[in-house]
Amino acid sequence: MKSFKFATLALCGLLTLGSCNLNNTVKGGGIGALAGTLAGGVIGKIAGNTAVGAAVGAVAGTTAGALIGKHMDKVKAKAAAVENAKVEEVLDNNKLKAVKVTFDSGILFATGKYDLNSASRQSLRKFAQVLINDPQLSVDIQGHTDSTGSDRVNNPLSQNRAEAVASYLIDCGVPASQFQYVTGFGSKYPVASNATAAGKQQNRRVEILLYASEAMVNAAQSGNLN
Repeated sequence: MKSFKFATLALCGLLTLGSCNLNNTVKGGGIGALAGTLAGGVIGKIAGNTAVGAAVGAVAGTTAGALIGKHMDKVKAKAAAVENAKVEEVLDNNKLKAVKVTFDSGILFATGKYDLNSASRQSLRKFAQVLINDPQLSVDIQGHTDSTGSDRVNNPLSQNRAEAVASYLIDCGVPASQFQYVTGFGSKYPVASNATAAGKQQNRRVEILLYASEAMVNAAQSGNLN
């Protein structure tokens, strides 16, 4: 299993590609090559769907926290308008409202593959606009598989799927600086039973977590966050 924090300056070079149509089998590998090793391990319990984001001080329960909550309600509504996106409210490490968007890999990928299909590219193009229009959002992308096969297969597959999604969103114009962590967890965190085909389908997924960046917190604290 690998966890990467983006090397922002290097990734910014990918923005010039901007085609939103490149082969993501190739581009996914490029993301990995440009990523830096994450110091200190995975932040919080991001795969447990309850905590993302680096600590930025006591904000929850304050006026600034309320402003962030209202802003994230708007983000949730916009993300929910994207076809094939399951949207949920979660909390970040600062106990601030955040948003989790789940894309079923049955939509995104063929079995055992990590190149994006045409339907998923269409959904991700629409989702990219949510991120482009809200540059103060921080973004984590997490790849998951079902329990079929070994960790030797599933861990790199989940990583490649997460990277393929990140790469395509960057190709669609999302600033590379918004991406914080792109991580593959293999089959470690199922959301349904792997004993049934339906459960395995739910477990093969890519999750995108949207949460307040330090810039958003600062804007909220100064009363300038809409």
